[in-house]
Amino acid sequence: MTPDSAPIVRFLAHFLFILAAWTLVIKYLFPMAYAIQHGLPVGTFIYLDLWPVVHIWLGWSLLHWQRYTFEFALGVSVAEILIVVSKFVLFLSAPEWTIWRTNWFVNKIFVLSCFVMLLTWLLVNRKRLPSQSRD
Repeated sequence: MTPDSAPIVRFLAHFLFILAAWTLVIKYLFPMAYAIQHGLPVGTFIYLDLWPVVHIWLGWSLLHWQRYTFEFALGVSVAEILIVVSKFVLFLSAPEWTIWRTNWFVNKIFVLSCFVMLLTWLLVNRKRLPSQSRD
């Protein structure tokens, strides 16, 4: 069995695709629709976010295992977990439950869940997975 054929890997890859789509909706489409509805410039509430590109690339890489996939997945998982946990600490010290922040918070719960699962799977299976540094 190759890493890309494991059911959990397929699940995590598709989870990443869904996160990317969800992020595009809550970071771009929803803010654009809200601005249009209120007669404001379309870009008023948009905050650029390139994580969807990373999530799509990582999902593709998991489905089509490459020599760099283990290190890439490990690095992205650690970075995402550190970033989300840091943002949660800051947010939860003085939470602001607006529609924008609530959307963000719910999205980040799913992001954190995905990357904790991915990191756990990587660490449990690290000896069996192909890696560029071990080739």
